[in-house]
Amino acid sequence: MDQGAHVPQDEIITAAVLVIGDEILSGRTKDRNVGAIAEHLTAIGIALREVRVVGDDRDDIVAAVNALRARYTYVFTTGGIGPTHDDITADAIGAAFGVAVDIDPRAVALMAPVFAARGIELTPARLRMARIPAGAELIANSVSAAPGFKIDNVIVMAGVPDIMCSMLVAVTNQLRTGPKINSVSIVVARPEGEIADLFAAHQAAYPDIAMGSYPSFADGNYRTELVLRSANADLLEEARAGLLTLLAEREFI
Repeated sequence: MDQGAHVPQDEIITAAVLVIGDEILSGRTKDRNVGAIAEHLTAIGIALREVRVVGDDRDDIVAAVNALRARYTYVFTTGGIGPTHDDITADAIGAAFGVAVDIDPRAVALMAPVFAARGIELTPARLRMARIPAGAELIANSVSAAPGFKIDNVIVMAGVPDIMCSMLVAVTNQLRTGPKINSVSIVVARPEGEIADLFAAHQAAYPDIAMGSYPSFADGNYRTELVLRSANADLLEEARAGLLTLLAEREFI
């Protein structure tokens, strides 16, 4: 199938995100990428099914990449493609695919003029950001020039949020996308436990609609948001209207 193509309405395109970095696991850095990726993928019709976090350990990255790429349509990684010694993602991806990793002239050609214009020397350390596994396609980086890359169904992006977002946008037209998921919500001023049975019965009546409840408590009041999701807009509206009726009948709203 052509890159950037839409698939039949009954085919779901899936994805996983692999967050790489000791700084995430230690709590020193708070991840800001997963939410942005999830929102973007939902908007273009790719269902994010799993998120994993691994440290800067080559074997752990290889194992996670190989497990996830076998299970999902796409794997998006963030982190570990910078200029320092602990940026080992490119090497780990190369090992996962059994290919060599070396400085890629295409990456250097993208980086050199931008670095020169900014008066930045393209040192051996900075050239580490041009190391790309053999056979990979480059992903443009409009923020700092050093590219990400895509090899088979694995998309490798930077950990810096602004750079990650630029790479995510750049790679989008290379991705297959499925039906977009529509979402509606109903807020009920009740604790989750009071409406659980009703909500479970409604889920059973609409097995093709994904339903979730999200409770909160603020200012002494309970609040539960009921969220319904589906690619079928007509069925989603039917389920929403039916749920409103049931909630009204029980005087929950």
